[in-house]
Amino acid sequence: MSEIAAIQPISTADLFKAKSTGGAQGNYGVDFAEQLKAAMGNVNQMQLEGDQAMSDIATGSVKDLHQAAIAIDKAEISMKLMLEVRNKAMNAYKEITRTQM
Repeated sequence: MSEIAAIQPISTADLFKAKSTGGAQGNYGVDFAEQLKAAMGNVNQMQLEGDQAMSDIATGSVKDLHQAAIAIDKAEISMKLMLEVRNKAMNAYKEITRTQM
């Protein structure tokens, strides 16, 4: 989640400046693909932790039930967020492909 909080908003002027300077990276240091890859890695890690917590609950080896429940909820919420981002990206792509040049 820290990667999501670290994403800084940019204006359309910044986008045009980045385009005119020859890169989507601009002055931000990390491009969109790297941000997306890092966020997906974070979601994957949360999923693994949630799976481990469910496994611990099922086997009875859970040390702290509250922490296990929190890990499962984090995994669920992060997956929902990733799916919503994917849906928005797909809708944006479809809209862009419908526009005529």
